[in-house]
Amino acid sequence: MDGFQRRKERKKENIRRAAFELFSAYGVQKVSISEIAEKANVSQVTIYNYFGSKDGLLQDVIVDCMNKGWQEYRELVESDIAFPEMIDQFINEKTQFTGVLNPEFLQSFISNDPEIRRVVEEQFQTHGLPVLLKLIEKGKSQGYINQDISVEAILKYIHMFKEAKYRLDTLSDDPKRNLRLSRELSALFFYGLMGKPANGGRQNDQAGRQ
Repeated sequence: MDGFQRRKERKKENIRRAAFELFSAYGVQKVSISEIAEKANVSQVTIYNYFGSKDGLLQDVIVDCMNKGWQEYRELVESDIAFPEMIDQFINEKTQFTGVLNPEFLQSFISNDPEIRRVVEEQFQTHGLPVLLKLIEKGKSQGYINQDISVEAILKYIHMFKEAKYRLDTLSDDPKRNLRLSRELSALFFYGLMGKPANGGRQNDQAGRQ
């Protein structure tokens, strides 16, 4: 990458960061291109040249945000952390992410807009699903996930959980409620209605030692 390209990428990253910070604080609708340009120290023309429109910038910010999030999850899954602690970190990181975003901006990630849904689904299939499959594989190998449950069934469960987000109006204007709801839904996804097992969740001690 030559010097011109590096400068261009730095500018684009500055614009993404500025847009993310403003969207997170005030929501998408209340933030203008001129405000993003001022915060990123670039011209409005530069933003339009790089991203085409405010909607194009929003999609780019969502993709960048999801990429960074799944990268953090990937590093977590590939670490030597014990599986129960790994699940707790999954829940806590997802909850913290939900808690810091403006509800209207957060709604963009589960928008019914066809283009945004396409982008989000593409990111999930490319980056998210491999991480979840690796997590499932690790949980099974260590005896924390029932070996009798097929990967096919687990994928159906993930699909149902994911699709429900697009059909239910789960977000409100109250960040504290969104924070609580995100934590509860994440716990339901991983632990079900019976909650977190008191013994750590191994199916059997022998499976965990293998």
